[in-house]
Amino acid sequence: MSDIQEKINHVVRGPVWRPGVAGFDEARLPWNRAVEQPVDAVVEAADPADVAALVRYAGTNGLTVAPQPNGHGATGRTDGTILLRTRKLDALDIDPVNRRARIGAGVSSGRLQQAAAAYGLTGLPGSSPVVSVTGVALGGGLSWFGRTHGWVADSVRALDVVDAEGRERHVTADSDPDLFWALRGAGGDFAVVTALELDLHPAPHLYGGRMMWTGEHAFAVLSAYQQIVDNAPDELTLWFTLVHFPGADPMVTVDATYLGPEAEARDLLAELDRLPQPIADSRRVMAVDELGGITGEPTEPSAGLSHAELLTTLDDALLAEPIAPLLSVQVRHLGGAFARPSDSPHGPLTEPFALYLFGIPRDPEGVLAKQAALAASLPTSGRKPFTFLNPAETVADAFAPEVVERLRRIKSNVDPGGVFRSNFPV
Repeated sequence: MSDIQEKINHVVRGPVWRPGVAGFDEARLPWNRAVEQPVDAVVEAADPADVAALVRYAGTNGLTVAPQPNGHGATGRTDGTILLRTRKLDALDIDPVNRRARIGAGVSSGRLQQAAAAYGLTGLPGSSPVVSVTGVALGGGLSWFGRTHGWVADSVRALDVVDAEGRERHVTADSDPDLFWALRGAGGDFAVVTALELDLHPAPHLYGGRMMWTGEHAFAVLSAYQQIVDNAPDELTLWFTLVHFPGADPMVTVDATYLGPEAEARDLLAELDRLPQPIADSRRVMAVDELGGITGEPTEPSAGLSHAELLTTLDDALLAEPIAPLLSVQVRHLGGAFARPSDSPHGPLTEPFALYLFGIPRDPEGVLAKQAALAASLPTSGRKPFTFLNPAETVADAFAPEVVERLRRIKSNVDPGGVFRSNFPV
């Protein structure tokens, strides 16, 4: 370890871990334990001033900073960097009159939902309550309520950042349109986001939950799913999932949320009630801070291999073969506000469905081969949401060539020395 890296201890007030120091190996771990994340040091910033001090020091000494709240979306492209944890930047303020929240980079989706629920409001949460809202917004953000309100990034109104010169800045569409545009969907390669301001949305009613059947009913469930989504209002979102836990029988689920009264939701979902008796049905009136319980995703780090695509249509080829060795094959209903104009790097999400394939790396080669074969058998558009990229992919898999070129120009302008390296560098 060089003298320069050793001196980081005297630059910031938050804890610093270096190789050979107790706790280093644990501190550098990403959320996905299947990803190896080599770094030269780990810094946990105490506050935005800590972030600024570290960035100034890195710029002066030719070092590179890789920002991460808690490691969701990690790709392992961190060799030679200082890993910057921002999870202690956890301030959260709700303005119920103007329906806006100001949140630190370390605030989780579940915590924002809990705070917003007290005022009959909601953010735009996805399936997991433990991801950071800022991390989701930087990746564009797919939400349960995206069909009504669009990308999570579309609700961002301002960002507090530390730029490559170590200056704390407040960035808006008016103050810095290029940087504002890039940060709302293309990751953290341009500045360290310490906080953001985003719109909250009214949620006077919410009905949702999961229905589950044995795998033998998959064709009937998919048919009912197709009928419902073909005529669904924007307030209704359905996810269809094939599930196969090792050693158990295959299952099929439909997860639903509806921003409206229970009676309306039940009418819209009536086709599901005509199917054979489910083995579980958790649908009910719920609060917006209970959404994380619908899919029951793990709230502790684990290992996994993912692959995502955008589908141009729903196809029965999805059910042609058993999904093993995959754990799950999920289809998320898009459309609605997703397909409307969006001044963000991805722009409108015009494909009607997102496909997410997930496996546990007990047999990595088998999981990857199955993911590739299944994706090849389905009608995909050839691009995918940035927020769903896996470690083997790049920004070119999410964005059109002209968008990638614009992002690279912005990177050259705002960070010419390459002080920052995100999970997916442009």
